[in-house]
Amino acid sequence: MPELPEVETIVRGLTPELTARRITSVLVRDGRLRTPIAPDFATALSGRRIQALRRHGKFMLTELDDGRLWLVHLGMSGRLTLAPSTRPDRLHDHVVLRLDDDRLVTYNDPRRFGRLAVIDATSVAAETVAGVDALSDELTAAHLFAVSRRRRTSVKALLMDQRLVAGLGNIYVSEILFLAGIRPRRAAGRLRAVDCDVLLAATRSVLADAIARGGSSISDYRDGFDGFGSYQDHHQVYGRKDEPCHRCGAPIRSIVVTGRSTFWCANCQR
Repeated sequence: MPELPEVETIVRGLTPELTARRITSVLVRDGRLRTPIAPDFATALSGRRIQALRRHGKFMLTELDDGRLWLVHLGMSGRLTLAPSTRPDRLHDHVVLRLDDDRLVTYNDPRRFGRLAVIDATSVAAETVAGVDALSDELTAAHLFAVSRRRRTSVKALLMDQRLVAGLGNIYVSEILFLAGIRPRRAAGRLRAVDCDVLLAATRSVLADAIARGGSSISDYRDGFDGFGSYQDHHQVYGRKDEPCHRCGAPIRSIVVTGRSTFWCANCQR
C-alpha cells in the first residue's frame, strides 16, 4: 500500500506540472471503487483550474479554483500518473482527466481500494479521519509520549493508527522501529520520554530518505510519471526475513502484529 513517502513523491512531482492547469474533461470509466465514485464527480471536476497540490497522511488533496478539493487515496494498488494524450489505455484505468494542454491524468487501480472524491475544504478532517501528519511540525516527541500514555496496544499499532499519526503504514513503521531500536510488540504505554525522542528522530530520518529515493516500488506503486521508486533496495528489515541484519548480522525475524507481517531484529531492537 502506498504510504506517506509514495504519496509525497507523487505530490512533489506533479505539483509543477498540474498547478494552474485547467481540467477540460473527466471520463469515469468505472466508478466501482471501495467507496463508489459519486455520480457528480466528473461534473464537479470538469472545467476547474488546479490551484495547488498538498498531502495529509496518505491523502493527496488538490485545491480547485472553486474552493473545493479533489481528494485522492491510492488504497492498496492505486496509481495516479500524468502522460501525453497518446498514452494507450490500460486495464484498470478507472478515471481519466484531460488537461488544457491535452495531457492526461489517469487513475489506475487493479484492487479498487482507492478513493476519489470532490469535497468541501472544511470537510478534510471528517473525510480523512487522519491525525497529526508524520511530517508535520505538530508531530513532536511530546505528542508521541502523550498519545502513548495508558495504552496497552503495541508501539507498532500506535504508529499505524491513522487517527493518531497520519501517513505511516507497515513498511515504514518496521523501518522506523528498527532505526529507533524499539521492538514492534513493546507496549506503547511503556515508552519513556527519551524513547519518544528517538522514535521521532527515526521517523524523520526514514521518511526523508524514502522520499529522496522516490518511495518503495514493491509491487504496484509507481510515481506520478509511471516511474519506480528505489527505497525498497535500502530497506533494513522490511521483506528481509532470515536475511542477516545489516547492523549486527543476526537473521531478521518476521512476526504478525496488528494482522500484518512485521520484520525486526531481535538483537538490535529491545
